[in-house]
Amino acid sequence: MENELAGLRRDLLKFARLQLRDDALAEDAVQETFAAALSGLSRFRERAQMKTWVFAILKNKIVDILRERARSPQATPAIDEIPDDAYDDLFDERGHWREDMSPTSWGSPEASLNSRQFWDVLEICLTRLPEKTARVFLMREVLGLETEEICKELAMSSTNCMVVLHRARMGLRLCLDDRWFQGEGRNA
Repeated sequence: MENELAGLRRDLLKFARLQLRDDALAEDAVQETFAAALSGLSRFRERAQMKTWVFAILKNKIVDILRERARSPQATPAIDEIPDDAYDDLFDERGHWREDMSPTSWGSPEASLNSRQFWDVLEICLTRLPEKTARVFLMREVLGLETEEICKELAMSSTNCMVVLHRARMGLRLCLDDRWFQGEGRNA
């Protein structure tokens, strides 16, 4: 089991870096995850895969770090870093997709989710989002925090949170459309 844990290190570190955007904090979170997993091996009943169990531990560690960060005096509010008009050119005056900018067919998104290359492209797209925008998106969609909890942790209004999430999703849609779905990964 310990060898299996060691084999997960690269993916755990990659995930933590993406969430925390701080190499030292990511390394600490992964080390704490290993310590918790090793001390809890006797409670691991193999009802889930080892990888799933360890990633759940890491998610909890990351949530704890984000909560601690939000309580610290140097924490800055998570304001939207994408300008209000960033996506205006995608829509006509009635708010409908411009014909030349409408989304391309994504074919089978389920098939894409099974592709390792897709996840690499998604990671590239996430790192291209502004840091605070990506953090809000990841807290909601990856860590599964409720909007109210995100707002409390990042000292933002629920309206601002919804706007940030919308813009993050738009940015990811455009990036994935360009880097993945137009050529099923060939542009990555």
